[in-house]
Amino acid sequence: MAVEPTQNIDTLLLEERTYPPPPEFAAQANAQASIYDEDFEAFWDREGKERVTWFEPYTELYQWDRPYAKWYLGGTLNVSYNCVDRHVEAGLGGRVAYHWEGEPDGDRRDLTYGDLQKEVAAFANALKELGVKKGTAVAIYMGMIPELPIAMLACTRLGAPHTVVFGGFSADSLSARINDMGCEFVITQDEAWRRGTTVALKKIIDEALQETPGVKGTVVVRRTGNDVPMTEGRDHWYDDVRGSDDPASCPPEPMDAEELLFLMYTSGTTAKPKGIAHTTAGYLVGVATTHRYIFDLKPETDVYWCAADVGWITGHSYIVYGPLCNGATSVMYEGTPDYPDKDRWWSIVERYGVTILYTAPTAIRTHMKWGPEYAQKHDLSSLRLLGSVGEPINPEAWIWYHEHIGGERCPVVDTWWQTETGMIMITPLPGVTTTKPGSATKPFPGVDAAIYSEQGEEVGPGGGGYLVLRRPWPAMLRGIYGDDARYRETYWAKYGDVYFAGDGARVDQDGDFWLMGRVDDVMNVSGHRISTTEVESALVDHKEVAEAAVAARNDAMTGQAIVAFVTLKGGGEGSVEKLEELRNHVATKIGPIAKPANIVFTPELPKTRSGKIMRRLLRDVAEHRPLGDTTTLADPTVVAELQTRGAEEQSRED
Repeated sequence: MAVEPTQNIDTLLLEERTYPPPPEFAAQANAQASIYDEDFEAFWDREGKERVTWFEPYTELYQWDRPYAKWYLGGTLNVSYNCVDRHVEAGLGGRVAYHWEGEPDGDRRDLTYGDLQKEVAAFANALKELGVKKGTAVAIYMGMIPELPIAMLACTRLGAPHTVVFGGFSADSLSARINDMGCEFVITQDEAWRRGTTVALKKIIDEALQETPGVKGTVVVRRTGNDVPMTEGRDHWYDDVRGSDDPASCPPEPMDAEELLFLMYTSGTTAKPKGIAHTTAGYLVGVATTHRYIFDLKPETDVYWCAADVGWITGHSYIVYGPLCNGATSVMYEGTPDYPDKDRWWSIVERYGVTILYTAPTAIRTHMKWGPEYAQKHDLSSLRLLGSVGEPINPEAWIWYHEHIGGERCPVVDTWWQTETGMIMITPLPGVTTTKPGSATKPFPGVDAAIYSEQGEEVGPGGGGYLVLRRPWPAMLRGIYGDDARYRETYWAKYGDVYFAGDGARVDQDGDFWLMGRVDDVMNVSGHRISTTEVESALVDHKEVAEAAVAARNDAMTGQAIVAFVTLKGGGEGSVEKLEELRNHVATKIGPIAKPANIVFTPELPKTRSGKIMRRLLRDVAEHRPLGDTTTLADPTVVAELQTRGAEEQSRED
């Protein structure tokens, strides 16, 4: 019979390595230890005044009417002015805003802040001529080309809220988002480059627009130059409608602090995506502040690269709005890490002298699988800081990143945050924090995070439970667009007066936080609630394992059984002997209770085009269920291969 699970999450994996900040880094760091002693309100008041330029100053710092917050009330500002114009006015028009590298070899552009100002004005004038004005909702469906942030900034210049839809989503997903927000215009491109082939973005838009009666027009940017269908009267080539590039011809629209900036759609427990609403001032202050302190940004000298996609919240906050608000020089890359070869990223770091690199644990593990020799071909000595984002990083990936990419000299900032939080919430501060591989360490100054038991009691050091946030922060979501009931139910119903993040976590004896994955990634095995992240970390700790992902399937005896999907280094094939070796390795690292019931050896794991493992599909494979939506997979054939291998392993186990 199934065993009734305990209510809290068991913490089994022990990691004892620590890395104090290098003294020379600490001496010059933007953040000093005293930042943690600052008063919450005084901190955000100072940052509100120092990070952004106001047309009208705010008169009230914040209001907190649970579950809704408002920040910097009474103030007016404009995001494109803060991200572009004010830097040009300060004499920084010649500073590079983006070193852009296309996927085809040799396809490169540098855009200075002066260039960016002209391009944003020209795009905004084009939109204005077509009928976009303050309050007009605009959808953007593009690849990683400079016109994507330019289009976003053009919308903000006009006061038109936008939603950027990741270029890997299907026509159905796209039309659902366009209709939910009530978008009247769509910005896209003819095609995108990916691994040497083209992705037909305009064709997908055409299919989506069959189900979007509210769309009045589209603007299409030329990227590949190939012919694509254009609907007369609706579709406009950007080249044909490009407006004046004189910034004075399109002055930035003053926006109230709480006016809608953008929606970012994220998946939920139902088929309908959640439109996470972010407003203007609090979001901009939050991302600019965190970007400055967490990455120790020195805009005069740093070259910063967030290797994410602008179509996700990481790209909004830490490729576009945060870095540009801070006057940073960034790298933006169109393609994949392995085109034309597996050293493409490292050639980019060397070419531009990248000093700060921010990427996902999945990408780091992929590079681990390929081997350090690709990085060793290039001079990475310019790097001075490394960051991790997107999911908990297992200790072995952290160590590999620190050693082979950072040369053991670069602090690693492992960050936790969400689409909903808008900004980084739990993170080391380089120069201040003693880091631990796998731990996001401390809440950012001004952030009140805690771990609660199922009953709503705070769990002390050594315990595991649910991550909550107990007071508001400037960049927090302002609800789910058009669905107050869902907002309250999703984030506030569990404990009533605190934000429920939906993540499992534990806190150690030093007060450092360890994220353990989504609550729905916690497995109930014989009465123990075990985090998939801990089992994955134990597997990747084995010297022959490149990547691992873990899911659960129902089990009549234990409630749930652990199924692991493992990729071996060097493309090695699994065996019965290797399966037992890995099961015993997990038992040694964590305990016998965490031994996988089954291990499926696979050359690849199912990932989205942004590199995140699709664990939902692994659960489907583990349970032998029909697969859910696979439209965002980078390679759909991987799942079919997994299903075959999973069935073979199951038959052996039976």
